Amino acid sequence: MITSVLVANRGEIACRIFRTCRELGIRTVAVHSDADGNALHARVADEAVRLPGAAPAETYLRGDLIVKAALAAGADAVHPGYGFLSENAAFARAVADAGLVWIGPPPSAIEAMASKTRAKELMGIEALKDVTEADLPVLVKAAAGGGGRGMRIVRRLEDLDAALEGARAEAASAFGDGEVFVEPYVEHGRHVEVQILADAHGTVWALGTRDCSLQRRHQKVIEEAPAPGLGAGLERELHALAVRAARAVSYVGAGTVEFLVADGRAHFLEMNTRLQVEHPVTEEVFGLDLVAEQIRIAEGHPLAGEPPRARGHAIEARLYAEDPARDWAPQTGTLHRLAVPEGVRLDTGYTDGDTIGVHYDPMLAKVVAHAPTRAEALRKLAGALERAAVHGPVTNRDLLVRSLRHEEFTAARMDTGFYDRHLAALTAPAPDPHAPLAAALADAHGRSRFGGWRNVPSGPQVKRYRMAGEEHEVRYRHTRDGYEPEGAGVRVVHAGPHLVVLDVDGVRRRYEVARYGADAADVHVNADRLTALPRFPDPTAQHAPGSLLAPMPGTVVRIAEGLITGSSVEAGEPIVWLEAMKMQHVISAPAAGVLTELPVTPGQQVQVGALLAVVEQTDLEGARGTARATTDDGQPEGDR
Repeated sequence: MITSVLVANRGEIACRIFRTCRELGIRTVAVHSDADGNALHARVADEAVRLPGAAPAETYLRGDLIVKAALAAGADAVHPGYGFLSENAAFARAVADAGLVWIGPPPSAIEAMASKTRAKELMGIEALKDVTEADLPVLVKAAAGGGGRGMRIVRRLEDLDAALEGARAEAASAFGDGEVFVEPYVEHGRHVEVQILADAHGTVWALGTRDCSLQRRHQKVIEEAPAPGLGAGLERELHALAVRAARAVSYVGAGTVEFLVADGRAHFLEMNTRLQVEHPVTEEVFGLDLVAEQIRIAEGHPLAGEPPRARGHAIEARLYAEDPARDWAPQTGTLHRLAVPEGVRLDTGYTDGDTIGVHYDPMLAKVVAHAPTRAEALRKLAGALERAAVHGPVTNRDLLVRSLRHEEFTAARMDTGFYDRHLAALTAPAPDPHAPLAAALADAHGRSRFGGWRNVPSGPQVKRYRMAGEEHEVRYRHTRDGYEPEGAGVRVVHAGPHLVVLDVDGVRRRYEVARYGADAADVHVNADRLTALPRFPDPTAQHAPGSLLAPMPGTVVRIAEGLITGSSVEAGEPIVWLEAMKMQHVISAPAAGVLTELPVTPGQQVQVGALLAVVEQTDLEGARGTARATTDDGQPEGDR
């Protein structure tokens, strides 16, 4: 019997595994980097062991330190979660060699399937060797990883070498293995996968299907179970192929077999020898705790002959700290509040007041809805996200709500190109025009100690806010009868520091208001995010024309070879490579010119808006210089 489990991971998945361990009466041990010293997973575990450093390569990817931590804490088992070392056969062997129980598949199965190239060979599929024009478009993929890292779409043959180089660098940084391969890229396929569960006694369950077609940067955003509209024959084929893959490597534990479905056919992609991020939708549909099943299997218990019956439909949305309208740029800062309505499942590694840092994936939480039908689950999840309080950095919450209500998704006609087609419409600003007024009234009430009405004539109060990229000016008077906003059709019913009720053309609307920061400049009104602007602009907040500013916080990992101040650059020429949350982004010259400033060096950490370089344009009629993050193949992240 397992009595103590160390989770070799962080964040949401560590917290989720700890939850099951507590229910089973198992003691929990966390490991944490210096950057995660106060992270939720380190706080909720019974014990925590420090891994010195911040970068994954010196902390969560150090198997030797993690094994040492497990032994020091008296753990008798290790659960790898997902990502990091979860598909590392050498780490699994090291855990077993130390006398610890490995809660995962045998190292031989990991080895056989961890490399996507070897997995394809095992399933009788060959990777592309010599790419020709006729093979385009193709996809460059990391052999050892997942989560969208180390992947590049190549549409022109002349871009292949750069894509290979960029994918290798990113894969080596994320997984410690720079091997990549090339396969045909299917433009409009559906990403469908099968959850498997196998014991050491020869029983293999195929636990239905999941559709994970809505992706950005090759990372899943919305997942659901079962995959809609497949047809009974195709579903049976997918189950059979998944079981075949598991039996081919004598698989034990939880795993996922992934396919691309196009034109009614299933194309094998890979097998993930670990728990998937999207496992909760399968749990909700089958009434299982997959982590508990993993632990039972690791203890040697057999599965029942048949899996439980599926019931209803479940949909999961991944809430990220990122700005989809700005090439999915990751965001950092304080998460002031995260709360979702009752009736949905929330898996998260954050609580109110936690800091979202630059070192790791920007996923804040997974929100899951389960209902008898797909339509009901969609409505339930969209409504919960719309009413959720997510206060802090910009997130993809609005994108998720709009995606769940998009006619293509509600009709189950989506594919992996969904965001390529619809991103602009899904990210078009649609703020509530009365949110600035609500913010101003709440602020006035919150700051007023004795009441704002004066028995003398006075001009209106004026406040300014930035919302959805535009400035809004609010004007109102405080009379003996209360607040009177300028503008027809709006009447103030109630104004408090946290709640404002307006009558707008006869319709009463509630506005919940929260303010954060030393000067309460960060304002959240329902689902809208505003910034209170000072009465007079800061004259020091100016940058020279042609300044390239960091579009996200991160680490400068590379500067173009040979570039120094005084160098001539061409439009689109890469200048700085920035790594943020495990992804590499290229900052390029917006126009031809001369590099007049280059104040950063490799290894330097920068914040949003930090000056990276200045390009003095030689084409005076060109556009003003702005930094834009792209992938290593020169495509904006949102185009990947």
